[in-house]
Amino acid sequence: MMPQPTARPFTRTDGILGRRKVATLVDRKTRFLTVVKLASRHTDVVIPALAETYTRMDTRLRGTLTWDRGMELAAHKRLSADTGVDVFFAAPRSPWQRGTNENTNKLLRQYLPKGTNLSTFSQGDLDAIAAKLNNRPRKCLGFRTPAESVALTG
Repeated sequence: MMPQPTARPFTRTDGILGRRKVATLVDRKTRFLTVVKLASRHTDVVIPALAETYTRMDTRLRGTLTWDRGMELAAHKRLSADTGVDVFFAAPRSPWQRGTNENTNKLLRQYLPKGTNLSTFSQGDLDAIAAKLNNRPRKCLGFRTPAESVALTG
């Protein structure tokens, strides 16, 4: 079930790379990226990591979360209870419902190509990569950067 358009922002989320050892959180409107290093793809690891990340995120970027249908979010109700974020799941075999995330993951692969050993990257390294992407102008944002778009969000 996809979220209905509301005034609240919503974040597209995905686990990518290295057997899903990295989660990407991308705001649909501003394209602002947050990358989260994960020790494993098990829900008991993913939920606390996402909850901790959400508590640090700019409040303008917190709203709803749309995840693919992986088992990483089997305990999504706990994430909702811990953070107040509403969690939705994309329909099976419907990548167009997560186009923003798919595009961002493609950009991220410029820094983390397939086959990259993610164990060599710290959270700080991933934050630096996200900062580079968040400061890259995007045509869909009128050539503003995602960081500038967040700053302009009321």
